[in-house]
Amino acid sequence: MNNQKQIAVFGGGCFWCLEAVFTRLKGVSGVSSGYAGGFAEDPNYEQVSKNETGHAEVVKVEFNPDEISYSDLLQIFFASHDPTTINCQGNDVGPQYRSIILYSDDSQRKAAEEIIGELQKEKVFDGSVATEVKELDKFYPAENYHDKYYDKNPSLPYCQIIISPKIGKLKEKFARLLREEM
Repeated sequence: MNNQKQIAVFGGGCFWCLEAVFTRLKGVSGVSSGYAGGFAEDPNYEQVSKNETGHAEVVKVEFNPDEISYSDLLQIFFASHDPTTINCQGNDVGPQYRSIILYSDDSQRKAAEEIIGELQKEKVFDGSVATEVKELDKFYPAENYHDKYYDKNPSLPYCQIIISPKIGKLKEKFARLLREEM
């Protein structure tokens, strides 16, 4: 038994979407929206949205590897967005919405590269996987009003049209990994 919490950092479109997905998994003790992968110190939402920072909207997932593996998180990440589009997810357009995995150590880097290779080899997607794999330099937490956005605003059109279908897909494809209360 490891019992050591680990972190995984992913970006794949709006961080509200990924936060809503990863918070529903057993073994995940926390999900924080934020910014990473760029060059600016202490970025804020407005700066990131204007592409002034180089950062992507990301989520930091705290997880217990004895309960859910990093490989499982990667599988869910790739099922939760379109990793073949460059700098966009649907109507969310700009480099802040790029598909990115920010690894904490060499084992995470290798796991990310392996799954991308498998996805390419098996032609899971119509196009090539464009996910950036980069070492995590620093994670900057997003403003508090982004926390639990979907859970606080489930009836908003963006949540209904964009996020709810992702939750449905999660329940369908990864039921074994969901928290019991979900």
